[in-house]
Amino acid sequence: MHVVDISALYSPDGGGIRTYTHRKLEVAEQHGVRLTVVVPGADDAVRHVGRARLISLRSPRFPLDRNYFYFANDRIIHAVLDKEQPDFIECSSPWGSAAAVAEWPGTAPRSLFMHAEPLSAWVYRYLDGLLPRHAIDRGFDWFWRYLRRLDARYDQVISAAPSLSKRLRDGGLTKIVDNALGVDPGVFSPANRDEMLRARLLAQCSLPPEATLLIGVGRHSPEKQWPMVIAGVTAASYGRPLGLIILGDGHARASVARAVGENPHIQLIAPVRDRAEFARILASADMMVHGAPAETFGIACAEARASGLPLIVPDEGAAYDQLAPGLGLAFRSLDAASLAGVVAQAIPQIPALRSAAMAAAPTARTIDAHFAQLFAGYAAVLSSRRAA
Repeated sequence: MHVVDISALYSPDGGGIRTYTHRKLEVAEQHGVRLTVVVPGADDAVRHVGRARLISLRSPRFPLDRNYFYFANDRIIHAVLDKEQPDFIECSSPWGSAAAVAEWPGTAPRSLFMHAEPLSAWVYRYLDGLLPRHAIDRGFDWFWRYLRRLDARYDQVISAAPSLSKRLRDGGLTKIVDNALGVDPGVFSPANRDEMLRARLLAQCSLPPEATLLIGVGRHSPEKQWPMVIAGVTAASYGRPLGLIILGDGHARASVARAVGENPHIQLIAPVRDRAEFARILASADMMVHGAPAETFGIACAEARASGLPLIVPDEGAAYDQLAPGLGLAFRSLDAASLAGVVAQAIPQIPALRSAAMAAAPTARTIDAHFAQLFAGYAAVLSSRRAA
């Protein structure tokens, strides 16, 4: 089965989708899949991973984030599909590339993978508190109509989180397939904890080893809500030794740095590409704090769970889906004061929370289980189509 993935959200400097795509290229052949991932990029290039390929097409840079690119027009997508003649097509973005894939005249079945959910990421972020959700959805019904049109033309719409699936079904989509993501197998574990590394990270925050170390992971972009997280953690640190390390970078770095200001107890660190080193850093913290209520899965939270870390997350979205009972606490979404109170409440509970989180860590779903389910589903659709 030749699967072509039109992946408009991929960036070589990205985070979750980049990690996801590279693992997908590595395991596809194990499932009898010849995978071709097509992405917009700085230059025309082809990278081979066994029989799988990552094809980069020279494209314009996205003006709001120079790390990303976009397909200039539908003809480019149609041309590559004409050339590749896939058995199955996956589209990894609900934006223009999804319409282009839907309109390609070939007969291959196709799925839309909701790696992004724009209403939660952008519209709700600006209008929540000003208008109720039902009023916002009414005002943006054009977008829901667009998604319903895509739903009618695709064989599947893949959702990686229960909260997103519910929103899509409530919005009138009928072809939702639930398939949670997962963590890289054999990488994340509480056994990676390194007390000397923890002490060095706290020293970087100008704090002694007996202080509490929080960690945040994610790119510097508005939907990640880092300034809100920084404000909440700063407020919680009054009267208690509390450090925060944020691993990430991105086009909003200046605003994140401004939020940190002169606070020596909060440090911004570039993304760590070495997965083993990243897993050591993660396991060596005391808790993960996450601010984004608009995640489509929350891979950083899943990796933290697999590392035995308790979670502090907003009370909505896919990050909240990751919060199992007894493994952390939730704060009121987008509310720095609520976050401060929850952090202060969590610190005395860290021994009990960490004990529960470490016991639950081995049960974390792996990304390989996700891919097994994904490719089996594609094969079933293709088999059904051929039988018909």
